Amino acid sequence: MALLSDAHPHAKITWVVNPEFAPLLRGNSDVNHVHVFPRREFRGLGAPGNLFRWWKTTKLLKPDLALDFQGLLRSALIAKISGAREIYGMSDAREGSRCFYDRVAKVDRRAHAVERYIKLAEYAGATVGESFRCPIPTGDPLPRFDDYPPFILLHPFARGGGKSLSNAVIEEFCSALLPTRVVIVGQSQHKIEPAENCIELTNQTSLLQLIWLIRAARFVVSVDSGPMHIAAVLTANLLSIHTWTDPRRVGPYNPNAWVWKNGHILRVSKLETAKIKRHGRRFKPKDVPAIAKLIRPLVPVDPMLA
Repeated sequence: MALLSDAHPHAKITWVVNPEFAPLLRGNSDVNHVHVFPRREFRGLGAPGNLFRWWKTTKLLKPDLALDFQGLLRSALIAKISGAREIYGMSDAREGSRCFYDRVAKVDRRAHAVERYIKLAEYAGATVGESFRCPIPTGDPLPRFDDYPPFILLHPFARGGGKSLSNAVIEEFCSALLPTRVVIVGQSQHKIEPAENCIELTNQTSLLQLIWLIRAARFVVSVDSGPMHIAAVLTANLLSIHTWTDPRRVGPYNPNAWVWKNGHILRVSKLETAKIKRHGRRFKPKDVPAIAKLIRPLVPVDPMLA
């Protein structure tokens, strides 16, 4: 969005977003208005009334241009309902969403998601230099949590099947990184029995508190997920674990970060030339020691804990 704001400094930009992700836009000077899409309210007995009220307010937006970065039927319909004069989308859009576009930006479907989004922004007049801004809120500190002694943040959960780490792997991480603190975050229904050096904050942090923890952590280990992409913006001390997903397409967009795939640990900058299998395997306890070996020089043991 920063690219579009820089290209059109006098434009009024509205971002349509799910309510759970709206905190990411807190304090973002590039966005003039946040329009919430409360999809959870479109279920149950009250769904028709809620949908009608949302439809009425969305019709009033009437932008000159709507950009569909999601590329799904739902997002294309939202653009259409908004009354946009023109709708731009990408050539890899799915579910028939391209039928709603006035112009289509040709993208390489094998390219990284961020690069595909940049192509759409360029179609709308944005100019991309060697780097670009990606504002992230500072976050909210957790009550009764001190960022000292140093800690490693572990985000082991994701909605996609086969992405989440098992309890055995989580326990192995805690054991391998002793005596350094390991803070476990994310959303999960599984109960974890943390080791003595682990702080279990599963289901206990807001999105803004999670951002604060990412900023405060000395290193972040995460499965392929939204929090991993936030971490990639904030730090290069990140390792992203990919089971069946391709890190070249959906991995961290930070050349200095690390990825794990099929038992191999690579810098993101080396992915294009690396020979890695597209289809992967689950992450196992035996894979933890190699990551602990990578992290230890970057997060030395605090003398007060040794």
